[in-house]
Amino acid sequence: MPGGRTGGIISHMNNLRYIAQAEGRSRAWAIYLICICCYMLSMFYRVSVTVISPQLAEDLRLSVSQLSDLSAAFFYAFAAAQIPLGLLLDRWGTRRIMTLFNLAAVAGALTFALAQGGAMATVGRVLLGLGMSGNMIGAMMLIVAWFPPRRFATLTGAIVGVSTAGQFMAATPLVYISQAMGWRGAFIAVAALNALVIAVFYWVVRDTPPGVELPRSANENPFKGLGQLFRHHYYWIISLSTFFRYGCLMALQGLWAGPYLMNGLGLSQIQAGNILLFITIGYMIGLPLWGRISDEVLGTRKWVVLPALFIWALLILSLGLMQGMPVWVLCALFLGLGLMSAPGQVMYPHIKELLPDHLAARALTGINLYTMLGAAGLMQIAGFLVEGDPSSMHGIDGYWPVWLFMAGGLCLAGVLYCFIPDSKAMRDTQAVTEG
Repeated sequence: MPGGRTGGIISHMNNLRYIAQAEGRSRAWAIYLICICCYMLSMFYRVSVTVISPQLAEDLRLSVSQLSDLSAAFFYAFAAAQIPLGLLLDRWGTRRIMTLFNLAAVAGALTFALAQGGAMATVGRVLLGLGMSGNMIGAMMLIVAWFPPRRFATLTGAIVGVSTAGQFMAATPLVYISQAMGWRGAFIAVAALNALVIAVFYWVVRDTPPGVELPRSANENPFKGLGQLFRHHYYWIISLSTFFRYGCLMALQGLWAGPYLMNGLGLSQIQAGNILLFITIGYMIGLPLWGRISDEVLGTRKWVVLPALFIWALLILSLGLMQGMPVWVLCALFLGLGLMSAPGQVMYPHIKELLPDHLAARALTGINLYTMLGAAGLMQIAGFLVEGDPSSMHGIDGYWPVWLFMAGGLCLAGVLYCFIPDSKAMRDTQAVTEG
């Protein structure tokens, strides 16, 4: 009888342990799904001005340059928030900080919707950029806490890939909504959706699983940790690499590929739009694909990122050789451009795993700073390299300075990346697996 009682107690404890593990897995995936929703909103907001720009210009009496400034305000606020964001995440935790920042985004969407002039609309865009600045890094911090290290690149890549749907929502669907409700009504509706998402986020999310504590820096000078980050040479190399990797992607996708295809190669607007779709498709496919290759197949961060930087450079130089090529070749090239830019997402787990745990948030936000600066900076730099107005350029020779600059930056990043060690976490996991 005692043995039976002991066996019953052990069985009961095992059942409780199984239930706890199942609940932990369920919460982990619930956290992951709500993080996707948060990041999808970020992708929506960053490009939401484009399709409603005619109404904005008319209602707010904005010039073309003011519209450009309005769109850019989001990105500069986003970039400026990265370093303080890392300090806040390290000190006070992801759940509280992401909630507070997203509330700022709700205020920004409402401010933008109620704006009566360019200044108030810009304030709204700044609040949106600030509010959305923590959604990706916060998601990464939660993945670190709730999922095994070998799944980090796969899961972060999938978040970005799936959340790209937010950019599609900011296109035709936003047009239909703005036609039905007006652009102001559309943004009030999105603000309400944002408030609902962040309420669910606060209800679902916990910074760590039960009984687990992440390193906290509540009692240390936060700027001391920032100095530790800046002293690592691989922080600066990865920052330069993500600056050019994402900057080249955004400069192509967001500005220069359109004039190149239409004015340089003489394609129609529809043909150019169809070809540009392939870079988005390649990027969406490549994000989870390269993450899985890094996590599960090769077990390396460095040797996924490093070759991709050089291949990226070669594909960009190929743009200067496309005169007279059939459309299917251009589609294949742009698909390749999207695929080979996606391994850059692996830079995030790479820097996280090279540094101590207590610097994780600062490392991720520090890298994200240069990612967003690259998106804004390379568009402007490329503008200085093109002689004349792109709309008046015919033929592709005038674009060579842009392609050479981009390819040169990527090759420089690739050469420097050779001097970075591979992820210690991946090496340790690989050794355990092989053992």
